[in-house]
Amino acid sequence: MSAFSLRSALAVAAVALVAGCAALGPQAPEEAVKARANARWAALLKSDMTNAYAYLTPGYRAVHDLESYRKRRGTAVKWTGAEVVDVRCPEATKCLAKVRIEAKPFMGRKFGDTINTHYDETWLLEDGQWWLFEKI
Repeated sequence: MSAFSLRSALAVAAVALVAGCAALGPQAPEEAVKARANARWAALLKSDMTNAYAYLTPGYRAVHDLESYRKRRGTAVKWTGAEVVDVRCPEATKCLAKVRIEAKPFMGRKFGDTINTHYDETWLLEDGQWWLFEKI
């Protein structure tokens, strides 16, 4: 391989490396919140309260343990689907996520079995991570 070809190959490799690092850079707040909110709802859909609890703000977790969180969530509804449909960040450290939820109540309903609704969540940036805010 000639010196020119070697330099060209190294230059192409360097550009590819820089481009790859840029692609792995920090996500926009809306993307980060959407990913975390969807992951939390995926845990809730699997009834994995331990994993869902881990997305709550450190302040909430300092006041409420996992068992009290389980009790607070209740069992009156069985979630069957959830998807974040919109995220807006009115402040640098606060995002509002709108989640479309499908659920089946454990008690029968007059107008069908499945409930479709939207739920608004507030996510706060703390120590470089987005956390779900819940009232203490």
